[in-house]
Amino acid sequence: MRTSYGRPTYEEAKRELLKIRDELAQINESAVRSLDEGFEETLTLHRLGLFAKIGRSLKTTNILESVNSQAEERCGRVDHWQNSKQKQRWLAAALLDIEPRLRRLVGYRHLPALQAAIMKELKLGGAEERSKRAA
Repeated sequence: MRTSYGRPTYEEAKRELLKIRDELAQINESAVRSLDEGFEETLTLHRLGLFAKIGRSLKTTNILESVNSQAEERCGRVDHWQNSKQKQRWLAAALLDIEPRLRRLVGYRHLPALQAAIMKELKLGGAEERSKRAA
């Protein structure tokens, strides 16, 4: 699967994943259903043409797992919250504490291109159109 996702284009990656899917169908239907569940979503960066630029950082959940782990270190021992707002404040404080220790995303300079591609994909238009809708 790693090789499939490493393909440079959407068409190549999809073709390779479909081959794996066909092989899995012979062995494990549960694995096929799992692959099918997020099939297109896992190829989003390929479809947007940005996998080569930013895929290295965004092809795993490591970024989220790291932040969640660090937040758990700060909030995990609290066993009684007065209400959900207190829990949200603690989480916000933990995230502010964590932020300076986060490393810069590899390929961060391509984030504006990712944003533009997503906006185009969702047909949300440019800044002018957004400001018109807001008015």
